[in-house]
Amino acid sequence: MTAPASPSLPRVVLEHPDFYVVNKPPMWLTHQGRGRVDVPNVLDYLKWELGEPELAPPHRLDRETSGAQLFSRDADAARDFFTLFKERLLTKTYLTLVHGHPGWQTQTVNAPLDFLGLSESNAVIIRQGVVAGGKEALTRFEVLGQRVHPQHGALSLLAALPQSGRLHQIRAHLSELGLPMLGDKIYGRDPAAFVAFMDGTLSPQQQAELILPRQALHAWRLEFGWAGARMRVEVPMAADMAGVWGEAEKEG
Repeated sequence: MTAPASPSLPRVVLEHPDFYVVNKPPMWLTHQGRGRVDVPNVLDYLKWELGEPELAPPHRLDRETSGAQLFSRDADAARDFFTLFKERLLTKTYLTLVHGHPGWQTQTVNAPLDFLGLSESNAVIIRQGVVAGGKEALTRFEVLGQRVHPQHGALSLLAALPQSGRLHQIRAHLSELGLPMLGDKIYGRDPAAFVAFMDGTLSPQQQAELILPRQALHAWRLEFGWAGARMRVEVPMAADMAGVWGEAEKEG
């Protein structure tokens, strides 16, 4: 396999006899998706780079999401991670950049999510929203910082801890809070952005208003017990998100 051309390649940040923690770049798939052979994926790259054919991802990060991703090294480790995820014994903390300054320091959203369905107000078939009778979904948010960007106005850096694993959970709950994520084409400030993106008609103005070409979501920290030890691994915020945040000025 030829290494895909990319300004950033997946990088191992922790090697354990049973698993790796890898820094997944944005715009990489976790594994090859149906009909997406043109998009680089971390699993195939690592198998090629490390020469370990039994590597497997116990969880998946969306293509646009960057950060900490686990890969088990053999079948026994894969089964153990399956149990950790099933019993919710592994904690994942994400970083995200959002528009606005919330009036709270911590917030827990306990709101069921499901497909909203196509309608005059929703042209995105996969969009999730708070729906009575939907699937249980709980996310804890914490404000880590608030700044004002010279071009983009009020921005906040949040930590997000999903207690369940629903589709688009963090993004849908942020939308419910009125805090759209930078770069989010489905739940962001422009409801037409995703359709335009898929059609190839996203205008320069729409691109500029997104600020980032991908959703500003980064898998920051993993915490779990393993072989009698407590594991805690952090991956620093991706360069594109850190760049926007660094351009903003601290309040006060």
